[in-house]
Amino acid sequence: MKRILEEQFGINAIKVERLSGLDNANYLVETLTEKYIFKTYPASENALSLVEAENKALLFLQNEGQRNIQTPIPSKNQSYTAIVTINGQEYICRMLSYLEGKFLVDVPHTKKLFQTFGKFLAQLDQKFQQFTDYRVAARKLKWDIQYLNLSKKYLDSIPDKKDRSVVHYYFKQYEENVVPVLHELRTSVIHNDANELNVLVAEEEVSGIIDFGDMADTFLINELAIAITYACYDKEDPLKWASILIKSYHEILPLQEIELEALYYLIAARLCISVCISANAREINGNNEYAFVSEKYAWQMLYRWLAINPIAAENCFRQAAGYPIKNPPRVDKIMEKRYEHTSSILSVSYDKPIYMAGAAFQYMYDAYGNTYLDAYNNIPHVGHCHPRVVEAGQRQMAKLNTNTRYLYDSLNEYAEKLLSKFPDSLNKVYFVNSGSAATDLALRMANVHTGNEKIMVLEHGYHGNTRAAIDASYYKFNNPKGSGKKDHILVAPIPDTYRGKYTNDNGSAGKSYGEEACKLIENSATPIGAFICEPIIGCGGQVPLAKGYLKHVYPAIRNQGGICIDDEVQVGFGRVGNHYWGYEAQEVVPDMIILGKPMANGHPMGAVVCTSEISASFEKGVEFFSSFGGNPVSCAIALSVLEVIDEENLQENAKIVGDYYKSLLLGLQKKYPCIGDVRGSGLYLGVEIVKDKSMDDDTNLAHYIKNELRNRHILISTDGPYDSVLKTKPPLRFSKDDALKTVEQLEEILKIHYKNKVV
Repeated sequence: MKRILEEQFGINAIKVERLSGLDNANYLVETLTEKYIFKTYPASENALSLVEAENKALLFLQNEGQRNIQTPIPSKNQSYTAIVTINGQEYICRMLSYLEGKFLVDVPHTKKLFQTFGKFLAQLDQKFQQFTDYRVAARKLKWDIQYLNLSKKYLDSIPDKKDRSVVHYYFKQYEENVVPVLHELRTSVIHNDANELNVLVAEEEVSGIIDFGDMADTFLINELAIAITYACYDKEDPLKWASILIKSYHEILPLQEIELEALYYLIAARLCISVCISANAREINGNNEYAFVSEKYAWQMLYRWLAINPIAAENCFRQAAGYPIKNPPRVDKIMEKRYEHTSSILSVSYDKPIYMAGAAFQYMYDAYGNTYLDAYNNIPHVGHCHPRVVEAGQRQMAKLNTNTRYLYDSLNEYAEKLLSKFPDSLNKVYFVNSGSAATDLALRMANVHTGNEKIMVLEHGYHGNTRAAIDASYYKFNNPKGSGKKDHILVAPIPDTYRGKYTNDNGSAGKSYGEEACKLIENSATPIGAFICEPIIGCGGQVPLAKGYLKHVYPAIRNQGGICIDDEVQVGFGRVGNHYWGYEAQEVVPDMIILGKPMANGHPMGAVVCTSEISASFEKGVEFFSSFGGNPVSCAIALSVLEVIDEENLQENAKIVGDYYKSLLLGLQKKYPCIGDVRGSGLYLGVEIVKDKSMDDDTNLAHYIKNELRNRHILISTDGPYDSVLKTKPPLRFSKDDALKTVEQLEEILKIHYKNKVV
């Protein structure tokens, strides 16, 4: 190497040290009086062209007065590049001056440092706006955010599928929020890689920048997007630090509002590029540590970024640049508008209703910039706006959507995949639009099959909003405003081992409750056509059926000619953790199963799964038809939900996180006498709030807790006969950290409650 330096550049090196690099080799060269950076690149026509373009840019910037960059050193023949042979292979080489300074990664970060960083980049970009080079403009660089799509091919290289879905989510967000405004974003040549190992610092100020190898003709705002990405990816409050960079940059080179609107998504895009390229590099060469130097922090910031409401980010950026923030209408105005066209009987959650604007996985974003941790909504089963689900719907909607009188593949594919989740006896499926419609159809089918219209239900059960479903829903018909129990309805006591008369949940309570139900069946004046219940009674206050209860009731129903209907609308698809379906915990197999809510992640879809015998009976009657039940789009979306549950191991996550979550809640129960019971399974839990050291419900305290958690941006709800049970049933992406945060905030609220109570 020393010989090459002497022959090509006339430099007598006393020391040559190899430095890190991703696509090329870099060397620190020392003489008795000077230091240089020597760079080599595998020889090719394209590489030579780009190296020459980089030299041209450095010389241009220096002519424009930019003094904090490296200077190309001419060779003996006055060229800024040379071709050399090393170990029998040709390389392009060049020499650059050496810049003193510490790397940004190695110094404490201060407000002053970030201010100088923003100004430095703005001054650099001001000069770059006058620079053009066809070679830079023509290149499509995978690190250039405008070519985010080039990294899509690396998605499958990300080993953890939950991580992969976050990256996929931001790919979709880029398509939705950046692509439509690309034509409005200013373009310029920029450095394009102001990362923590390229930015130099001296005495709390940015003193220079190195490595123009990723220079690109791209969106001007990308310079800041990249700088923010790497300067803030280890920060707990990245927006605070980003605003310093934006403000100082804007003072030198004013930013446009449209650029600030896109910035949140551009930062996310750069993070996605980083983790995608790192994942691909690990597959190719797992030993190249330079390729992974930023990977840990990139993932950390990507998840932190997900918890930031995009509206909050944009408003922060706008304030930093001196633009007014966006102010949506007040909640009371939205409520007024709502009730202009709908009825107040359509209720809203919380004392202070929330005006939502977006969501992602376990987060919901309101229109004012707040992020809510969703520990409540079980309908977005695999997570809000999951990209696989969104993409499945978009793709199928763009291709075909019609009714079930036509043949199409998605119905057959989904039906086969869904039925594979059940025992062989449950081998027929009817698709409808909701869990309520499924209940209605199931009861109709039961009546046809058995010839008996009598239905046995459980206290506090709820099965939907159709007339037939309400008649079978104790929660509705027994309400003071309800229509009362119909003659064809038989009500069995809820097998509750907390409030009921049998409390030993070792099987003995289930047997005793089962025997009571059997007596009701025996004493019924007419045969019971169907028995319908949930494995965990949701509106009853998340009450699990006593152990073994159904093993006693199901045979009694069947012995007198009835069928057993299992309502999995709230607890199915892996939510209970230990099992894919809630009924499995009772060690029984139903005759019919009702599905809905999470089936298509919020897209309206429901189903009845039954035996071939029940289906055959129904087929003798009038034709069944649903205009939208099982349409191609619904089936494609629902199929993607099943795939995500399996691929991301969400049932296992429900088990692991649910057990942890429940253990934290049980720990609180030992400390606070207002917690009477903690129950449920997986990510379907209930916390019964009582008056201290009693069994008396405390509805007021339950409501206070619910609303205080809402004010702390955590969503749960209340339910039960007295609305005194906290219910939490989050998307299955819920993590241990999310569970801990929820319980920590719950404890803070209880501490305040007891402190005020003492006072």
